[in-house]
Amino acid sequence: MESSTALIFSFISPFWSYSMIFIISLFGLIKTLEHPRSTRSLLRRNKLPPGPKPWPIIGNLPEMLSSKSAPKWIHELMKNMNTEIACIKLGNVHVIPVINPTIACEFLKKQDDVFASRPISMSSRLLSGGYLTTILVPYGEQWKKMKKMIARDLLSSSKHRWLHGKRMEEADNLVRYVYTSQNNNEGGLVNVRIAAQHYCGNVIRKIIFNKRYFGEGREDGGPGLEEIEHVSALFTMLKYLYAFCVSDFIPCLRGFDLDGHERLLKNAERTVNKYHDPIIEARVKQWKDGTRTGTEDLLDVMITLKDADDRPLLTTQEIKAQIPELMFATVDNPSNAVEWALAEMMNQPEILQKATEELDRVVGRDRLVQESDIPKLNYIKACLREAFRLHPMAPFNVPHVSMRDTVVSNYFIPKGSHVLLSRQELGRNPKVWKDPLKFKPERHVMDDGSDVFLTETDLGFITFTTGKRACPGVVLGTTLTVMLLARLIHGFTWKASPHQPVELLQSENDPFMARPLVAIAKPRLPKEVYLLD
Repeated sequence: MESSTALIFSFISPFWSYSMIFIISLFGLIKTLEHPRSTRSLLRRNKLPPGPKPWPIIGNLPEMLSSKSAPKWIHELMKNMNTEIACIKLGNVHVIPVINPTIACEFLKKQDDVFASRPISMSSRLLSGGYLTTILVPYGEQWKKMKKMIARDLLSSSKHRWLHGKRMEEADNLVRYVYTSQNNNEGGLVNVRIAAQHYCGNVIRKIIFNKRYFGEGREDGGPGLEEIEHVSALFTMLKYLYAFCVSDFIPCLRGFDLDGHERLLKNAERTVNKYHDPIIEARVKQWKDGTRTGTEDLLDVMITLKDADDRPLLTTQEIKAQIPELMFATVDNPSNAVEWALAEMMNQPEILQKATEELDRVVGRDRLVQESDIPKLNYIKACLREAFRLHPMAPFNVPHVSMRDTVVSNYFIPKGSHVLLSRQELGRNPKVWKDPLKFKPERHVMDDGSDVFLTETDLGFITFTTGKRACPGVVLGTTLTVMLLARLIHGFTWKASPHQPVELLQSENDPFMARPLVAIAKPRLPKEVYLLD
């Protein structure tokens, strides 16, 4: 769920002044290398995409540092230049933002082989255990090994069917949690963000560790202190993964942690490891000493995988590094999309009513919606597609890196360029989407009644992307997202609290709603449907 693994540029007031940049420039700590002959030939035929004129050595770092928000600065710059592809020089790196789906497809479909790598950065190195995982690892043998393992052994169709019971247990727990919030016939207040994030956290913990709680949990099925701390740490990882970090573009500053990101990431990593490592180490020991023989979850699968020589396929360090990546790639997109979708639907009651009627028609009112119903829930999926389009989890996707000089859309793209597809502006491009700022699920429903999918391979907006780096968890991600929204709408009516109206405002610092959606949920099905074991 690439989305799930999101590029978020955030700025903290730097602890250093522009003078440091110019000192670096003065003493030539970074050298601008002469273009090889092949590059000079491409440059003669094709120019770089349009962009602001860079300073020598430091590029456009001063402009970036003076802005309050890098994504807003980039998008405003492209708007002012009236361009759908740009080139911004940061240090010695060409950063190429793209807001046009056709150009985006040239990068990730037509020239997928060229752009299948990832950049080296402080955050990706730290969160991948030194590049041992899948999503964050540059193109190479380690990435090929881990991608194959993920697709074949963890997220395959057979494993998805095998883990069905664990997912349904958490879908039932979600309904129980919301149901127990009611104090009387008028329903009860529910923090949808907490319900959504911890449903996703519960599912991924259940299928990896076969447990919902790290601690005692709560009788109502809600998260305990340990689960709150765990999910919060995962979202901290997401916030600072590929966040703008000066040392990523001026390598001689590595190790100084001038913007404080490394400290925050290390604290989050310690929190996650505090819960994960004892479980992993104990389980590895059980398999080694023969006290465990049955495979119950994905941790068992990873430990017992063998290579062609019948040796363990994965080291303990690879397992420890891969599991957090699976987790933070799971909790973000589904929870964010559902919170925004439900808020938008409450703001347009006719949409919420139409979705409810579809659920009653497909599922009925004498049972809860099941995963087997998902193919028929086209309007629910259309609502989710619209949420992904209009309210993406991150302003940009995880960056792709050019592995050689090439030409895209008649522009020269140098080797080593960081390509950023704008999740925000692809989905809001007025040349592609009519009334782009309006929530209109009907735009995703086909007249011929054909099935609606959450994938968007033509990159009109981004869910699971496409190409070699496409998210391998499309089935799991789709299942989690649809079941989350469907269970909330099928099981309950929703209305705004008189003390906290629904405000469709985005936070200044992240893609979340400015305030968590808190609404009144009232059961709408017969009481016996909610008596879950």
